[in-house]
Amino acid sequence: MFVSPLLILLVASSGFALTYLIERDETFMWRAAAGTVIGSGVYGTLAFVVGCFAGLAAASPIAFVATLTPLLLFRQRGKLQHFRQDWLRAKNKMQGGSATKAMRFAFYAFFFLFFCIFFSQAMYQTPQGIFTGGSNNLGDLPFHLGAIFSFTEGANLPPMNPSFAGAKFSYPFIADIVTAGFIKLGADVRSAMVVQDIAWAFALLIVLERFVSKLTGDKFAGRVAPWLLFFSGGLGFLWFFQDYWSQGKGFFDFLGSLQKDYTIGKDFRWGNSLTTLFITQRSFLLGMPLTIIVLQKLWEFFAETEEADTAMPRHRVTETLLVGVLAGMLPLVHLHSLAVLFIVTALLFVFDVKKWRTWILFGVGVGLIALPELWWSVTGTATRTSEFFAWWFGWDKGESNLLWFWIKNTGLVIPLIAAGIYVALSRRENRPDRVKLALFYIPFVICFVVSNVAKLAPWEWDNIKVLIYWFIGSLPFIGIALSWLWNQGRALKATAAVCFLTLISSGLLDAYRTSSGQIKTKVFDNNAFGIAEQIKVKTAPNALFLNAATYNTAVALSGRQSLMRYNGHLSSHGIDYQGREKDVQTIYQGGPAADDLLAKYNIDYVLVSQEELGMMSVDEEYFMKFPIVARSGNAIVYKVK
Repeated sequence: MFVSPLLILLVASSGFALTYLIERDETFMWRAAAGTVIGSGVYGTLAFVVGCFAGLAAASPIAFVATLTPLLLFRQRGKLQHFRQDWLRAKNKMQGGSATKAMRFAFYAFFFLFFCIFFSQAMYQTPQGIFTGGSNNLGDLPFHLGAIFSFTEGANLPPMNPSFAGAKFSYPFIADIVTAGFIKLGADVRSAMVVQDIAWAFALLIVLERFVSKLTGDKFAGRVAPWLLFFSGGLGFLWFFQDYWSQGKGFFDFLGSLQKDYTIGKDFRWGNSLTTLFITQRSFLLGMPLTIIVLQKLWEFFAETEEADTAMPRHRVTETLLVGVLAGMLPLVHLHSLAVLFIVTALLFVFDVKKWRTWILFGVGVGLIALPELWWSVTGTATRTSEFFAWWFGWDKGESNLLWFWIKNTGLVIPLIAAGIYVALSRRENRPDRVKLALFYIPFVICFVVSNVAKLAPWEWDNIKVLIYWFIGSLPFIGIALSWLWNQGRALKATAAVCFLTLISSGLLDAYRTSSGQIKTKVFDNNAFGIAEQIKVKTAPNALFLNAATYNTAVALSGRQSLMRYNGHLSSHGIDYQGREKDVQTIYQGGPAADDLLAKYNIDYVLVSQEELGMMSVDEEYFMKFPIVARSGNAIVYKVK
């Protein structure tokens, strides 16, 4: 129970120390938040590298000790004194009482408690099996569990794709290898996942707030930004009231038994970030705060007025190179985030070529880590890079009118962006920074435009991985617009409040539906859990299994490799699976062709369970000639080699 919080605290303390090499003037809270994701990224990367040579059992403690070495920075008198000053400043801020301090405490306390409740729904186990409370997590949870257990139980280092045997695992897996490392250090899988998700989400809250505050010089805008991200959504709340009025339940009875999401589904595609991205795509939850840390530093470089590049001081060289190294971890943390950083940096280079030394030094830092990781991930993979770009108009609008599609999915976002840009550029004070803020926004606009004219992944909805950064880049202007309204007379203050509620209401509904426990979706039953435990005991870690092409095969819980799993995951990763899918069906049908294919793929074991019997034709008599090595309920494992 206490192992996971202790491990994340130690990892965060290491990243906390590293922040003194990239930021000389930041708050204690920001350093703690940034340190959490930096330390996690460093630990996961080290565990991957060391594990490829020594295995995860040895790599976990080695990587953990290596991750903690930045704490030695505090042996330097200057760094230790800097830390003490930051601590005293933070301590003094907590002294005394005031309405402002109470509101600030309530803000952070609300989000922390909410994250604890929300992410505890990602996975839980009952006597009936493993469940998820996330409406969009049915396929993603077993995918991540399959990856995690492949590291802990399947000796899957260097990582091969556990869902498509024989191919390299090119999916960004660092978040899952961090979880696997914690398990090897004594944590259980659920607590490791939940504690990490809570820590990374809270870190995202802090770094996003600081990012927007720094860009705008407006604390109100910074405080609003996390609400807009975590409860993002469109006009779905109008559909909610329509559904409420069309039925006979009381309001709270209806609210307590919501039957659908109001940010994604038949009518909406934008989704809420918590329910469609952060609870499902754990790599995003680690990659986004890391990316925002880098974006903040790029803004600082861009916003500088002095000619710093004519004689770069040593500390500037160190921080620029190190920030690049942090960005360089992104290929295996979250690749789309690195693509966004590439667009941002390239345009900043064009806008401010006088700082060419800074941009090149940053690029060198990125290349030191990113190039080897990219080379590793693209060699030996089954992913077809050609599947990651195609002309595709309107993102996921279907037959909808494009303008109405974006109004329906984002509500007042685009009008408020326009208003914020107008307010920012019309202000007389700090005009150079305001102009630079508008220029800094251009790369994010390009991300929006490109995502509306091209498909950047095999599944068009995955453009959201780039579009969400357009939204992140837009938050400073939305915050400026809301702040301006709030600081006017009563009428405009009320307008600001209505706009704010309009922006978050749909997302609040979906996040509430998940966090309140209304969704109880079974992912694995007890038969799957039981057979997986037997597989772990009775088969070799590197054994190859044949199973149905389903997301929730019991083989995922065992950590063993599958010839093929869920085709939805494979297609979204750009893998051509059709030929193998036909071969899987042929094997289960039995006969001489099955014998040949079992030998061709060098399969060790075949699983026959409810999933296989329900999805395809299975010749059970054919498999009776093979010895049974495991059985749980109606699930049977045959040894075929």
